[in-house]
Amino acid sequence: MSNAFHRPNGSAGRGPYALDIDPENAGWGFSALRVLELAPGGAHSFATGGSEWIVLPLSGGCSVSVTAEGEPGGETFALEGRESVFAGVSDFAYAPRDAEVGITSAAGGRFALTGARCTRRLPARYGPAAGVPVELRGTGNCSRQVNNFAAAGVFEADALIAVEVLTPGGNWSSYPPHKHDEDRPGEESALEEIYYFEIAPHGATEGLGYQRVSPSGPGHDTDVLAEVRGGDAVLIPDGWHGPSIAAPGHDMYYLNVMAGPGARQWLIRDHPEHAWIRERWPAQPVDPRLPLYAAPAPASGGSGGSAS
Repeated sequence: MSNAFHRPNGSAGRGPYALDIDPENAGWGFSALRVLELAPGGAHSFATGGSEWIVLPLSGGCSVSVTAEGEPGGETFALEGRESVFAGVSDFAYAPRDAEVGITSAAGGRFALTGARCTRRLPARYGPAAGVPVELRGTGNCSRQVNNFAAAGVFEADALIAVEVLTPGGNWSSYPPHKHDEDRPGEESALEEIYYFEIAPHGATEGLGYQRVSPSGPGHDTDVLAEVRGGDAVLIPDGWHGPSIAAPGHDMYYLNVMAGPGARQWLIRDHPEHAWIRERWPAQPVDPRLPLYAAPAPASGGSGGSAS
């Protein structure tokens, strides 16, 4: 029952972006995601407007300049990037609201721009790959890897939360199904969420996976069962989401982008019929295929990135 919440690869591009999801075309208030593809020597610029943004290399590296609107000068961050999302953790750059951003790439590449409407204007910053906490979550066939590059409590932002999840082929992640569509102090936070997928191929065979979202109650009726492939996105304004299923032989990557009207925190409620699955995790080993990779060691004498 794929529907408007499933945006297949090539169906949601606009202008220079291979994928462009913003609050207007998503029909919600905060979360945004763009995927920018640059040829060697390519360049792109955009105004952040009322949103904060993180430039995250998916493949390749780039230079990111950030200049406050109406002010001279600015800062430039050199992002080393990575070969692919399955090859390693990436560094990234944060751009605040009310700024001009320029992205250039000598060798070309693909870059995710994760965004959220926000109130505060924070300073532009570089996020080193060595500073990204890599978490192993779940055990057995629920094992997955989470790269918490812009998780709440890890990297400061006003509203934006963003993490990467890698699921070995044959495993289930985003499981047990959970939700975050109500503000329940100390228990649950209301967050709109975008899932952006890349699936590892097997030789010439394209990879695939599956994503489920089910209604969580009156007024929260999002209902999706989608076969997802590389470049697809699934929008989750509400509802129980999970599992995210990686087909055997095809590792799954997804980028989660979240924001909402309340405090910047990720508080979830597990589906009551499936919450018991967490109780079994301590008795099972973590999938030995994980981690697929770890964050690099900090460079001696500095962060490994540059700003000017």
